[in-house]
Amino acid sequence: MTKLDSPRDLVPCEVCMKEVPKSEAIIPEACDYVAYFCGLECYAQWRRQLPEKVAQQENVPPPVEPPAREGSG
Repeated sequence: MTKLDSPRDLVPCEVCMKEVPKSEAIIPEACDYVAYFCGLECYAQWRRQLPEKVAQQENVPPPVEPPAREGSG
């Protein structure tokens, strides 16, 4: 946590419940709620769990796969 982040600025990830600074969270917004995620992997996991019909109705953006890391292997 940086000096600028206070405990009240932390939000739990919707999937793993890890607390992350609100300013760094991935935040898809739907009609009735806001969900926070610690990273793209948790967001993609959460998105895969939603029924497709619900996702379309709520205009939830499609999951974004993290970019492949260069130099691994």
